[in-house]
Amino acid sequence: MQRIDYAIEDTRISAIDAEAILHENGELKQQIRVLQTQLDWFKQQIFGQKSEKRLIDNPHQGSLFEGQTTPVPEDQPTQQINYTRRTSKQRDEDCVTEQGLRFDDSVPVDVIEVPAPELQGPDADQYEIIDHKISRRLAQRPGSYVVLEYRRPLLKHKPSQTLTTTAAPTAVLDGCLADVSLLAGLLVDKFVYHLPLYRQHQRMKDSGITLSRSTLTHYAQRTIDLLRPIADAQYRHILQSRVLAMDETPIKAGRKQKGKLHQGWLWPLYGQEQEISFSYSDSRAARHIQEQLGDFEGVLLSDGYAAYDAYAKGKPEITQAQCWTHTRRYFVKAEAIEPLAVAEGLEWIGQLYRVEEEIRVQNLEGEKKRDYRAKHSKPLADAFFAWCWEQRQRTDLVNSNPLAKALVYVDNHREQLCVYLSDPDVPIDTNHLERGLRPIPMGRKNWLFAWTELGARHIAIIQSLLVTCRLQGINPHAYLVDVLQRISQHPAKDVVDLTPRVWKQKFSQNSMKSDLDRVGK
Repeated sequence: MQRIDYAIEDTRISAIDAEAILHENGELKQQIRVLQTQLDWFKQQIFGQKSEKRLIDNPHQGSLFEGQTTPVPEDQPTQQINYTRRTSKQRDEDCVTEQGLRFDDSVPVDVIEVPAPELQGPDADQYEIIDHKISRRLAQRPGSYVVLEYRRPLLKHKPSQTLTTTAAPTAVLDGCLADVSLLAGLLVDKFVYHLPLYRQHQRMKDSGITLSRSTLTHYAQRTIDLLRPIADAQYRHILQSRVLAMDETPIKAGRKQKGKLHQGWLWPLYGQEQEISFSYSDSRAARHIQEQLGDFEGVLLSDGYAAYDAYAKGKPEITQAQCWTHTRRYFVKAEAIEPLAVAEGLEWIGQLYRVEEEIRVQNLEGEKKRDYRAKHSKPLADAFFAWCWEQRQRTDLVNSNPLAKALVYVDNHREQLCVYLSDPDVPIDTNHLERGLRPIPMGRKNWLFAWTELGARHIAIIQSLLVTCRLQGINPHAYLVDVLQRISQHPAKDVVDLTPRVWKQKFSQNSMKSDLDRVGK
């Protein structure tokens, strides 16, 4: 009997252990799924594509060959015909060659005369040139630099026997040996095409020019200091917008300790008239948002970073709008664990974006745009929020599940996500802002960091102007060549005229050129 009692006791203990093991096993499985999701995310960042574009199969689109059968040819007499036919491609009207080469009048063309052997022989007098056949090829000059030599006459006044000479042309920077075209080229090459100064220095050396790297750095710093008032004027104009978009991107700036750089942040601010202003901060705290926006009143469009919530809290004059793209990214992170639910959620968000595409195609603005959103987008958004609430009721959805985090994110920002539905001036997302700040991470891949915080502030100044040039459809080099010469003679009270947006209207058609453009003319 004693042995049987032990067996019963062992059976009871085994059942308790089995329940604990099953519970622990479930927790471990959930933990593995979370860790696998994190691993997949890291793999995606290192090896995967960065584009968020998704290829979606359309179930309503049939095959081109659906329902068709290959006909069986009947026996018919045939005849073989051999001939050669020349095929020509259809070219657009702006092509200047049969090969499809396109270029405008600003591209220099060097003419090379190709001699005809017939004109060099003994029978040359039997030939005459009646026309020329033109063919063109695109060529490139590597790192072309030119030294401008100013020949100023030295005059002697005979009656007084005194010597005079013509004054040397003024330079943009006092005591500077660089033409304005070089100063503009340094900045455009580094901040538009992401070519660090040390690479430009190497290119100069290969071209036979000896110049220290510190001199190039000095030129760049002094030139950006000249542009600071223009960037400040643009920033003040952006704050006059009723709708602002704001974001932040990291940048290494300044030495924190031996062997380690300080983590700083560049904050882009996007206005309603296609202008952008960058500012630097040594932290990611909400105080910088307060410092930058000041007394701003209107709509602030941003992602879900808590600093924006802290800034807008207790400010009735600020309407906080939320980006739908950032919401969508939370669901994409959960795709590996919850593929069916995520696919349904992404479909709801995709329908909202299809409505925005219809608005762009129809070119709707103002009240018409708001009414169209109210009729088509609002029912979709309401249905999406209802679906999110249903998903949150699932008993199998633990808090560590990425889908649960996405659903909580939507619930916490529902009011901000709906702002764009009633305001036609508010975009559905901050994609336009993210496209504007793209030069910053692209530059980080090349120049890596700013050696000082002052350098980071210089980056903010010059990128505010150069990125805005791109947004306004302005050639950055032509803009800098004109503005750097114009700024010394332009009234300080009208400095806003030199911002890219206004400059395009007032000066772009009659911009000032470098002396380099006048050589040989």
